Amino acid sequence: MLRKWSQTLAFPVLFLVAAALMAQPAEAAKAKSPQKGSAKNFVVSPAADLKFEPLAGAPPGPTLAKLWGDPTKGAYGAIEKFPAGFSAPLHTHSADHKIVIISGTWIHGEEGKPEVRLGAGSYLFQPANQKHTTACDAASECVFFIESNRKFDLKVVGEKKAPAKK
Repeated sequence: MLRKWSQTLAFPVLFLVAAALMAQPAEAAKAKSPQKGSAKNFVVSPAADLKFEPLAGAPPGPTLAKLWGDPTKGAYGAIEKFPAGFSAPLHTHSADHKIVIISGTWIHGEEGKPEVRLGAGSYLFQPANQKHTTACDAASECVFFIESNRKFDLKVVGEKKAPAKK
């Protein structure tokens, strides 16, 4: 009797489990994409088609090609370039930056620590508000992918704001 009862319940239970599992992808599709405004189709950007422009708010030299978002307004992803020999003094950013070096040698410095040289394929995470220097080796330009969770800014350490005009 127990065996017949368990066989009778097995089908409805398996049916409910299967229905629940099949419903998960539909619910996942309704969930918001982790990147706001993600495309519903492939996005293809050959390197030759990328449009590099000066990075607003940065010292002269860096250029970037936006992949998504807008670095003057909020979160973004881009391919960025530093000219060979570029150097930025000790500074901070108010956003977290995730960086992957594509070519060249990026030179990262943290206050009180030796510089680290990062070649192609290297990864760097720069936490918001952490003091650091950034440079590109003089041998060639640095090309890298950057993802930021906020708009771009750069505050040089020790730089004072200009007094307000009266």
